Amino acid sequence: MLIGEVARRSGVSARMLRHYESLGLVRPSGRTGSGYREYSGADIRRIFHVESLRSLGLSLREIRRALDEPGCTPSALVGDLIRQTRERLAAETELLTRLRRIDAVDPAGWEDVLRIVALLQALGSPSPGARQHAALLSASSAGPSSSAAPSSSAASSASSASPAPPASPASPADEVPVEVPVPVDALVEAVLNETEPNVAGALRWALARSGDGAPALLAEGLDSPAAAVRERAVRALAELPGPEATAQLRRALAHPDAVVRACAALELGARGVAEAVPTLIDMIVEGTQDTDAADALSVPASDPATAERIAARLLYRLAHGAADPPVRSRLAQALAAVPGPTATRALVGLTHDEHRTVALTATYLLRERTPD
Repeated sequence: MLIGEVARRSGVSARMLRHYESLGLVRPSGRTGSGYREYSGADIRRIFHVESLRSLGLSLREIRRALDEPGCTPSALVGDLIRQTRERLAAETELLTRLRRIDAVDPAGWEDVLRIVALLQALGSPSPGARQHAALLSASSAGPSSSAAPSSSAASSASSASPAPPASPASPADEVPVEVPVPVDALVEAVLNETEPNVAGALRWALARSGDGAPALLAEGLDSPAAAVRERAVRALAELPGPEATAQLRRALAHPDAVVRACAALELGARGVAEAVPTLIDMIVEGTQDTDAADALSVPASDPATAERIAARLLYRLAHGAADPPVRSRLAQALAAVPGPTATRALVGLTHDEHRTVALTATYLLRERTPD
């Protein structure tokens, strides 16, 4: 079969067939009397083999090895192809994410594109100072969140974080004006990956000012197999204002991770959400951030009816399983933060506790207690 007909039947151009021949990949078995290339049935089968292997991503050099070297096993070549394909997909996915983030900003011109690219690069910089600088620029460009005032956790984080080391003079963030917005998903990704405490605080502050969409994205981080990522996610949720963040924190009360449950309960208690009360009482009994948990209980306890229910729960724990003096003392201190007659009566009863330290603690707390 002559080269023209082979090209027509195989779908491989005559030029490519000549290239295969020059590489020694497919050589026609013979020549016509006029010197034209003549391909046999075996040659045509080899062409189809070459094309099949090309469809898997093998290079022509790898294809020649696969077809001509008996010692070249498929496992090595296919394993390399899998690795290369994964690397290529990761790079393409990263590019797609970057393009979507730029598109979400709706840039007016290429200057805006360059600015947002610089800010995204700064958020991923190896320099903590550059990342913190980018986070602060993100917060400035976002302005105050439209949902609500920042949570008490967010305010504390913004005020207490000390500065990270200054960014390098070559940092791309230095050239980014404050009016450039940052896509929320980029900030969430930065928050979940950040290990430097000061930078993390700045990122959470920026996220709290970024508007809608962050709570649902952070909630996905609660399902991470990494405990550190789950903790970063719930801490960031605790610093977000608004009902959507509160709803996600409510769901976190049932999370299997005790750290996630505790962080959610502390913030919900500070927001006056009564659903956090059982978890907060568990924390007091277990001695897990018990002082903070008792303080958080005092917020929903500002409602008289809720205060009575909280006091009844604390009394129940005193009567069922709280035999150790340290546990009884912690419950007494929690009762002191709860107004109302039930808590007062419980403290009076504890002044006669069989454990002297518990009785002395209750006596002192009663003395300091504001009359109901």
